[in-house]
Amino acid sequence: MLTRWALGSVWAIKKSGVADLGGLARMGLEELMAPDFALPDPEAALAHPPGLAGVVHDLSVETLVAAYSRGLFPFSHLPPLKWWSPPTRALLFFEDHHFSRTIRAKMREARYTVTFDREFDGVIVACAGRRAGRWPLTWITPRIMRAYADLFDAGHAHSFEVWNKAGELVGGGYGVAIGASFSGESQFSLESDTSKIGLTALNYHLARWGYHFDDGKINTPTTRHMGFREIPRADYLSRLARAVAAPGKSGRWQIEADLPEIAAWQLRPSCGH
Repeated sequence: MLTRWALGSVWAIKKSGVADLGGLARMGLEELMAPDFALPDPEAALAHPPGLAGVVHDLSVETLVAAYSRGLFPFSHLPPLKWWSPPTRALLFFEDHHFSRTIRAKMREARYTVTFDREFDGVIVACAGRRAGRWPLTWITPRIMRAYADLFDAGHAHSFEVWNKAGELVGGGYGVAIGASFSGESQFSLESDTSKIGLTALNYHLARWGYHFDDGKINTPTTRHMGFREIPRADYLSRLARAVAAPGKSGRWQIEADLPEIAAWQLRPSCGH
């Protein structure tokens, strides 16, 4: 815990700068003086640090479902755990999905197998594990693991798993589905491109099942290359409200197509949204 706090402090300064720590300090002081147990307004999130909306007091299934339905998600490398609502949101509209020739080739070769909801605990533990070339820092603590395991048991959290021919779990990720919205949480790869293969299989099925989008929260080079693009918070919240009200895929998810079939996925040209 001490290591996480020390690395988290350095990381916060490195990523946000000292100026943003003022907003964190003010919110912490306000919570200390008068704790607010209601979910915050996602549109009232701070500008510094961008998207900080409030302090998390409860991680029950009911609270997490309500939070994701409003566009909030929990995250923090340093206590207390906080609610976030970024000023822009990285969404994938499925007709924009892009995967490279390399990924298509690996899927056609059937070097890997993808499953859904078979090994949720193993996936979240692997997502929390140390990554080569990265800081040994994770926000996925035992408390977070328990909360999302409860969401999984309740049918709101889902995982995708990528297995090699030896039957080893070598890639995967997990996220939260509310109505016809899906919000990705974390991914891992132990072999090259395995998380991309799994995410492509997931997005193929989300599109097939009528989901409105895949919410990647904050764009990364990987998600940007796959077709995720940022839209303003107000636009995102409007789309989210419609998606949450629409029917999603109930129960435990199962893959409905093999990888060679998914590799042949032909996307429509984007016509704007």
